[in-house]
Amino acid sequence: MNRLFLLRLIGICTAILLALHAGMAFYGDLVRPDFRASDLFSGEIPPEKAKVAAGGVLASVSLDGDLLANYAAARAADVLHRPSSDAGGRASENKAAQTAVVTALKVSPIRPALWLTLGTLQAQAGEAATPAVKMSYLTGSVPIDVAFSRVRTVTSSAAATDEEIKLLAQSDIRSALANRSRYEPLLIAAYVQATPEGKSLLLETTKVTDPKFNEILRRY
Repeated sequence: MNRLFLLRLIGICTAILLALHAGMAFYGDLVRPDFRASDLFSGEIPPEKAKVAAGGVLASVSLDGDLLANYAAARAADVLHRPSSDAGGRASENKAAQTAVVTALKVSPIRPALWLTLGTLQAQAGEAATPAVKMSYLTGSVPIDVAFSRVRTVTSSAAATDEEIKLLAQSDIRSALANRSRYEPLLIAAYVQATPEGKSLLLETTKVTDPKFNEILRRY
């Protein structure tokens, strides 16, 4: 009799857990921010703060890699595109976004654009971004918009002093030069804002790949 009761109890608990899982999955589909890390670098409009907040409620208890990554990207977009007006608020929001990104990467690490998101946040906060930027290269290929954003992050931070990253970044620069009509003004802007090491990287790469553009850069 006790065994039968135990089996029934197990069955009821299993059914409740399955129902909760299904409910969370359904709720996740409703509140999941439709915003990926690659969208952060391609000019897509970030989701509204209310939807991001709703996604955060589920993200705090979820192990869904896509949900966590989308929520982290949306948090990062707020920091990078809609920053707080005061320095303390910006620092707090940056740290919270970094935490969300790290949480997502622990669950689903093969996300090069999300690694770049982490590096970009770290660079904005004046922190070491080199390890995260390097992971963005080592975990897979990225769209051209992300590649160019990576050039900007590398050339404006201490990442440009890392020999391995310098070699990897040359591929991104060449990809941008292959679409020179679109990226020429952006590359010039990146050069103007670059560190001395970043400027050297851009000049060394363009000298071989596109000497005429190299001459243009040297005027700035």
